[in-house]
Amino acid sequence: MTMTVNKTKHDHIILCTIDELVPADHMVRKLEASIDWCFIYPLVENLYSRFGRASIDPVVLFKMIFINIIFGINSMRRTCREIEVNLAYRWFLGLSIKEKVPNYSTWSQNYIRRYSNSEVFEQIFVKILSEAMNCGFVDLDTVFGDSTHQKANANKNKYT
Repeated sequence: MTMTVNKTKHDHIILCTIDELVPADHMVRKLEASIDWCFIYPLVENLYSRFGRASIDPVVLFKMIFINIIFGINSMRRTCREIEVNLAYRWFLGLSIKEKVPNYSTWSQNYIRRYSNSEVFEQIFVKILSEAMNCGFVDLDTVFGDSTHQKANANKNKYT
């Protein structure tokens, strides 16, 4: 029996689109098909100037939050790194392979400077939650609660 040695080359040219490489049943495809993200533009229009350098597309910024939350990535920096290498995430954001992913610092500063004093987050959350419920993505039969801020009362005789 002979041993096989993998001599993989990393300089292959692939002639296909990102669309062909993202599986049909991937979660990003379900999100894209279920939510019309264009509703974000009129909500944030007054927060952007018509002058100066071009901004990052606000839909891209909000979709990056979705990637962060839905796929359980616990930091903005790591989310940006994952988007750099994950074709499904790039497809979802509408970024080509050659386009740069927004820097985590730019991403966070947009929220701090542009959105912190507005009701944009709540409006977008309510809209997406209602669409998710209409599509059957939200299960209302099970409710989870976080009681980390409640004091436990294990002593049954304390108030007798």
